[in-house]
Amino acid sequence: MGGRIQEDLLCPIAAMDLRIRGLTRDYESDGKRIRALDHVDLNIDSNEIFTLLGPSGCGKTTLLRCIVGLETPDAGEIAIGDDIVFSSEKGINMPPEKRGLGMVFQTYAIWPHMNVFENVAYPLRARNTSRSDIQERVERALRFVQLEGFGNRPATRLSGGQQQRVALARALVAEPKVILFDEPLSNLDAKLREETRKQLHRFLTELKITAVYVTHDRVEALALSDRIAVMKQGRIVEVGDPKKIYFDTDDPFVADFIGRANLIPATVRHSSETHAIVDTAIGPIRARNSRRIPVGGKAMLCARPEFIRVDLPASDTRPNLFRGNVIHRIFVGEAYEAEIRIGETLLTTTIDPEVAIEAGDDITVVFDADHCFLIPSS
Repeated sequence: MGGRIQEDLLCPIAAMDLRIRGLTRDYESDGKRIRALDHVDLNIDSNEIFTLLGPSGCGKTTLLRCIVGLETPDAGEIAIGDDIVFSSEKGINMPPEKRGLGMVFQTYAIWPHMNVFENVAYPLRARNTSRSDIQERVERALRFVQLEGFGNRPATRLSGGQQQRVALARALVAEPKVILFDEPLSNLDAKLREETRKQLHRFLTELKITAVYVTHDRVEALALSDRIAVMKQGRIVEVGDPKKIYFDTDDPFVADFIGRANLIPATVRHSSETHAIVDTAIGPIRARNSRRIPVGGKAMLCARPEFIRVDLPASDTRPNLFRGNVIHRIFVGEAYEAEIRIGETLLTTTIDPEVAIEAGDDITVVFDADHCFLIPSS
């Protein structure tokens, strides 16, 4: 599909940046005021796939609905390119149809009484686009999402993945400035979700469009995004590219939410240019110290399960090596997931299925110093 943007779409989409300042949204519930968005600030670059990631109730969908204009914030400002589409201070609240945005909903919102062509054509008919333009633009949008020849099919006869692509084509056909996704893959089974995720990433990358994607699925966020904003209780906790968020986050909540993490309280004993020796409940551990936490400083040591190596006991005195015991393990295909105990500390790790280790076995545990990192304690 590479290099086919010009021929597959009516014209290149003029992607816009998105700027959000001080966005606040409150709700009333059982006589109490609940703050869904708490002074949110964000800069989303043009041509960027930007993901809002967080647990249920963190405010990510509320933020998306405020951007598109389906909800009205109580305070703040939203700008798309040079246009301010909402400002509490300036009294601006542009209606959704004037904001130039495309939206793909969790349920796809496919109309069952229409065929595929009519579903995709709907935004153009609503704008009184000429019949010839509708025909050309719908055909090109369907060709781009690899549904050429599906126009006359009833929408209800399509698979979940195909319906998702119809929803994408409908969002693209009007050539939006920004396209928004509200957990569009959550209704698909695991295998189809994986396949559709790869396809969606390819589509969005080739389009070079600004995309804002909402999900609670960390794998989706890591696989799709140029940058990720992790949300908690209506606030942005951290923004960064996927590798930064996963391998070197600044926040313990993010470390735990973005993937399985062992978080161990630590005190810096010795610090060098790149690493530190920290004292922990299981003993001294060497770890990356990119934030230069000083000697005596408190931190959380983050050690992801895949970077803790477990083996049968051996007479070894390497740094970061400890003796432990397997409390529990389960087979998940590519590895065993295991709970291990070192002293009084419980850790989660993975064990190679080729290693003959059972629950109850004594083991050797080695922490990879280059993949353990320190997060300053708040």
